[in-house]
Amino acid sequence: MSLPGTSRSAGLAGTSYASQPPLAHTSRRQSRHGRHLHASAAVQSPPAPSPVLQPQAPQVLTQPAQQTTLQKLQSARLITALKTPYLENGRFDLAAYDRLVEHQIQNGVEGLIIGGTTGEGQLMSWDEHVMLIAHTVNAFGDKLLVIGNTGSNSTREALHATSQGFAVGMHAALQINPYYGKTSITGLIRHFNSTLDEGPAIIYNVPGRTGQDIPDDVILQLANHANFLGVKECTGNLRIENYARQSIKCWTGNDDEAHAGRHQHGAQGVISVTSNLIPGLFSALMRDPDPGLAQSLDALCNWLFCEPNPIAINTALAMCGAIRPVFRLPYVPLNRIQREEGAVLLQNVAEHLPGPAQVQVLKDSDFTVLSHY
Repeated sequence: MSLPGTSRSAGLAGTSYASQPPLAHTSRRQSRHGRHLHASAAVQSPPAPSPVLQPQAPQVLTQPAQQTTLQKLQSARLITALKTPYLENGRFDLAAYDRLVEHQIQNGVEGLIIGGTTGEGQLMSWDEHVMLIAHTVNAFGDKLLVIGNTGSNSTREALHATSQGFAVGMHAALQINPYYGKTSITGLIRHFNSTLDEGPAIIYNVPGRTGQDIPDDVILQLANHANFLGVKECTGNLRIENYARQSIKCWTGNDDEAHAGRHQHGAQGVISVTSNLIPGLFSALMRDPDPGLAQSLDALCNWLFCEPNPIAINTALAMCGAIRPVFRLPYVPLNRIQREEGAVLLQNVAEHLPGPAQVQVLKDSDFTVLSHY
């Protein structure tokens, strides 16, 4: 995922994102890039000395301690891999993006993956990527967790992008193993430890996309790192159950297995695509066991993966009127027959969908597909 030059990441000179500070982390460190990546904890002035000379009992704190960012990250049950909407010229549609985020917040989503596979980070320049992370932190960072997908198959790019993500306030990173140019087991461990040194991260195992599985013993070694949060695991609930027995936090990446993963196999929750459409229903599934609701959503989950993600979710959000029907190649909309099938499924959950319009099948001519953006 690189543009010509040494790195996709060129920075955002002259732009300030300080008006919405991120949630404080529990640990503070100086990065190897020279940036102080974490805010220091507030220190209260000591109380004035009491004029009473009698010994006083220690003060008892009656309010529970505020959850740290790391605790919030590790306790999150529903994280949405958020779609990035576009204008007709291919640039980000930030107004539509903000409406999508507001819908997520209103329906109980605890965190967002920014620029993931669903958000088409692979089609972004690093400038776009970091800008979108910064915008999300600035506008919504006090309401939910912002997790930037700053991994790369180049360790240098992953470190540079991750340091920039933390510099603009993201709470954690999503780190994938090197894809296409695969490495050895030793290389995997060194790559991930280097990225974890930058700040809190979820490791992402999706061998169907990377061509390389992250072995269990690699995850067990990485779990010793102070910034290791857990794993987004896409190989199934049996593996998640094995990790859960060893106190490793897991979020399934498979929406159709999310309910069973959470309530039967020990998953912390799900990093979901379907929750772009129905965050409230997925929030309910992660909160309480509800096999009937889970079964009723199976057909929709399956339809959303009838073609490689994010093709169907892009099409569905356009059919709901939540985003413009604009695609960046190589992604193209679902065909007419697929859209007609999806319209029936979407109509069944219409009251839970984002967007002001009724579900529409749309004509092929309604879609814009861009090769230059």
